[in-house]
Amino acid sequence: MKNSPLAEKHLALNAKMADFGGWLMPIEYPGSGVIAEHTAVRERVGIFDVSHLGKASVIGLGAVEFLNSMVTNDLNRIAAGKAQYTLLCNDDGGVVDDLIVYRNSDSDLFLVPNAANTASVVNVLKSLAPAGIEVKNLHEEYAVIALQGPKSHAVMSALVVNPELDYMAFAHVEIAGCKVILCRTGYTGELGFELLPKWSDANKVWDALVTAIRPFDGLVCGLGARDTLRTEMGYPLHGHELTLGISPVEAGATWAIGWKKGSFRGSDVLTTQKEKGTKRILKAIAATDRGIPRAGMQVKDSSGKVIGEVTSGTFSPTLKKGIGLALIDPTIEIGSNVVLDVRGRDSICEVVTLPFVPSHVR
Repeated sequence: MKNSPLAEKHLALNAKMADFGGWLMPIEYPGSGVIAEHTAVRERVGIFDVSHLGKASVIGLGAVEFLNSMVTNDLNRIAAGKAQYTLLCNDDGGVVDDLIVYRNSDSDLFLVPNAANTASVVNVLKSLAPAGIEVKNLHEEYAVIALQGPKSHAVMSALVVNPELDYMAFAHVEIAGCKVILCRTGYTGELGFELLPKWSDANKVWDALVTAIRPFDGLVCGLGARDTLRTEMGYPLHGHELTLGISPVEAGATWAIGWKKGSFRGSDVLTTQKEKGTKRILKAIAATDRGIPRAGMQVKDSSGKVIGEVTSGTFSPTLKKGIGLALIDPTIEIGSNVVLDVRGRDSICEVVTLPFVPSHVR
């Protein structure tokens, strides 16, 4: 089990810790808990240690062209100083990982994949990179700290002279005397930033953020709240909504596919799925009773026929009811009712549109 550079900070606060992709990370903190931490992000501000996320680089002449032939989205849509959400698929259209690509220049790209998949992403890219392009695993060279919530800009203004960044843009700044990559990205659906200091500088930057959120009644938050926040937005999580057996088309992530850019890994299969349809598609469900959807639960229609499976589910602190994401029969329409077996009792859920709550990322 690997540790974040901020592990001692979490242990000092008696955080509940658990395994995330081989990393021991905080789930929640005593005195607040998931619901209070979730609410702080929706209403004020919170900070998360997400240093378990991977980091990698693709550098060399033709780096953009090479990576563009690997991932689903079109890197030519973004300029230097911009970031883009994308997916790395296999030849069958399954998802090796979803990640964010930061474009420093035509020959310098920085990647942030998921913790458990970083080695896989790096190995795939290394094995296919042409001569002159170097792919490096930088997993333990940078920490990642997420500052999220409607007050996040005010917090950042206290630390950085000019934190004005468009959504999905990034800049190189200095915080607490440390060089930091500052990104207008996040995984909560709220206005926010993600900060990438060097691994050795993580504690200084973390302490500066902890101090800066106090005037706004901000909280240090664990990955439990991060999961409830992303589920309310319908953001996919690899291993749940995206896997080697679940394509971006099935997961409703077609917006992250550059259909007009030409061939890329898995493009033939994904194009066929787009044109001919799939047997399942990701949809959102909201409980009409006290039931809470959980991953792995069967989804049935009113006649009892199994029509799909829940991929993620939780209690929504914002809506005060159970919500979930499920891969189900694509003919099931918005507004339809479906049935879950919750501990031997039928729970009725309505198929609804995403997100469950409004997005405020911009």
